[in-house]
Amino acid sequence: MKKLDIYDQKYTIVTVFDHTYPLYLKTIPDPPYVLYTKGDVSLLHTPLSISVVGTRKPSPYAFPAMKSVLVPLIQSGFTIVSGMAQGIDQLAHKLATEYNGKTIAVLGSGFQHIYPKNNPILYNTLAQEHLVVSEYPPDCAPKKYHFPERNRLIAGLTPSTFVIEARLKSGTLITVDQALEQGKDVYALPGPAGRITSEGCHKMINEGAKLVHTYHDILEDWLEKFE
Repeated sequence: MKKLDIYDQKYTIVTVFDHTYPLYLKTIPDPPYVLYTKGDVSLLHTPLSISVVGTRKPSPYAFPAMKSVLVPLIQSGFTIVSGMAQGIDQLAHKLATEYNGKTIAVLGSGFQHIYPKNNPILYNTLAQEHLVVSEYPPDCAPKKYHFPERNRLIAGLTPSTFVIEARLKSGTLITVDQALEQGKDVYALPGPAGRITSEGCHKMINEGAKLVHTYHDILEDWLEKFE
């Protein structure tokens, strides 16, 4: 069996002065001047998109619940943006690939240091058929502080962020804070009472995030914008 080489693909540089630079990113407080990209750069200008974030250690409840919401959105033409982290991020990317949708992965490292390394097949699929983005040069190894920085891009690339399971103290809530600072809509999926991975979403709902029962709760907001 041939070993997958996750570093063998060329990348494209997009600067803030290029027409291909995503318009949503230009409106955030600290947009990166340069984006390194692999894949379909046109996805940076998809008309329908949503960021999906959540815990790296989802409960058994998470996947069927998120699938029931995300699959209809994917089939309605939504591009899914996430961070390729283990857990919710990778599940969101996989749903997009499995249901003939499109997805963007935002990395916290350069292309020569793909992190996490647990799923090279998924990474190659995203780089070849979808889009992978990083603000870090290819030779830049992942650092702890890169991931909060990366989170502002996940939130920044879309007009809204959907949270599926989060602890009270987590990187997911950093993404939510970034989304709110950027003036984006925030949606949260409620979880079983008493479960630690439900606490973050329940707190967000109490503080004003829109509770998501079904995909209609997200789609209806988009339909209102285009009326």
